[in-house]
Amino acid sequence: MTAHSSKKNGKFQKIALLAAGASLGVAISLSFNVMADKDTVASPLPIEDLRAFSTVFGLIKQNYVEPVEDKKLISEAIKGMVAGLDPHSSYLDAEAFKDLQENTQGEFGGLGLEVNMEDGLVRVVSPIEDTPAYRAGVKAGDYIVKIDDTQVQGLSLSEAVNKMRGKPGSAVTLTVLRKGAAKPMVLSLKRAVIKVQSVKSKLAEPDYGYIRVTQFQEHTTENVAKAIETLYKDNKGALKGLVLDLRNDPGGLLNGAVGVSAAFLPSNALVVYTEGRTEDAKIKLTASRENYQRGGKDDYFKNVPADAKTVPLVVLVNGGSASASEIVAGALQDHKRALVVGTQTFGKGSVQTILPIDAKSALKLTTARYYTPNGRSIQAKGITPDIVVEEATVNGKEESGLMLREADLQRHLDNPSGESGPAPAPKPAILPKPEVKAPAAKPASGTEEAEFNPRELASKSDFQLQQALSVLKVQQLLLQQKQPAKPAVKK
Repeated sequence: MTAHSSKKNGKFQKIALLAAGASLGVAISLSFNVMADKDTVASPLPIEDLRAFSTVFGLIKQNYVEPVEDKKLISEAIKGMVAGLDPHSSYLDAEAFKDLQENTQGEFGGLGLEVNMEDGLVRVVSPIEDTPAYRAGVKAGDYIVKIDDTQVQGLSLSEAVNKMRGKPGSAVTLTVLRKGAAKPMVLSLKRAVIKVQSVKSKLAEPDYGYIRVTQFQEHTTENVAKAIETLYKDNKGALKGLVLDLRNDPGGLLNGAVGVSAAFLPSNALVVYTEGRTEDAKIKLTASRENYQRGGKDDYFKNVPADAKTVPLVVLVNGGSASASEIVAGALQDHKRALVVGTQTFGKGSVQTILPIDAKSALKLTTARYYTPNGRSIQAKGITPDIVVEEATVNGKEESGLMLREADLQRHLDNPSGESGPAPAPKPAILPKPEVKAPAAKPASGTEEAEFNPRELASKSDFQLQQALSVLKVQQLLLQQKQPAKPAVKK
């Protein structure tokens, strides 16, 4: 989808990405940017360095213990060159590029994991709800060290991803390391066709709506609009508050982030802007239809109640909220349209662009940083919640895995402010972390029981969600206090 208005002559399409990592059955952050062709003056080639490259190439061809194809050597050299830049730039061969495009459609084969590579191991950014990996108990921050009988150390990310992919119904065994675990966990999973429902919603309780966005896909904006309409219909009237849950949402289509923001912001309000070295990398995206919708006669929000622009709103985030999720949270926070509740976000504030190399391969290259409407770069920092609410512990144990963030990744881009740590923000309110007791185990009955999950949709055992609802109710009381008292009626 088009992320900003296009010009008519001499154009080529590039794909701008805002993903937290490579995907294993997850939609990576894509938006289609139309950018002007331009003639650039190339810098002089480093002849001496290229001569050294040619010499190494020849030495390998002549002396390596086994014959090596030219294509393989050149491909591996490109991968190594790009891998030395930052964690989100990569070389895409034909298969990787095809997977990238398929993943934005919301249906694909795999296990249901958003992953990247860290210290030679596959690190889980986020499991996708209702997928084999999620049901097996894989958590954000887990490290995958072995796939079946193959050690991950030494594999490239694409090679590891390919080993986890396979025919739906076929089995795969993952060996997983988790912070605090005494030994690695061995998990047996069955691959499946992953059909991700990116938007889920229901009335959390009368007058209070709940919308969860698991990732930003092609139809996320449209589905959020329908979810808002449905909530108002189910409530049979105006809502008193709404929770937008972006926890463990690893990102997605940039225009999806703009569209979800537009659901709650005034028309033409600034959502996000980017800054890079070239003019093409400098864009401003506002809450305007041309920035979130391509085609169609009617605006997605045509039938959404106008009250959605003003209803008290809380955005739930955590360390797994990355990229497009952070754009939405940052925009709504900067415009003082919502209170952000939860924990510090991932801090993925860079833009990647797909640059074609030939008909079968491309380069995913970091080309810009994005900024919130007030000019905050959250690269390697993240969004600081207005109210910090930690996840509950279950029977004294942390529910999440080892939650790493952008700042923990090797070769991550620095924040342009030159500061480390959380983005500057007013000191948030901090609520204490409670302990939740998991239900007693039920005897085996021959049927599989769902694992206790404190983040079940609008669950009473979801402490962060319950605190978000409490915040909305306090806001409602404050609104009522501001309303002028009704005059007494004489009878």
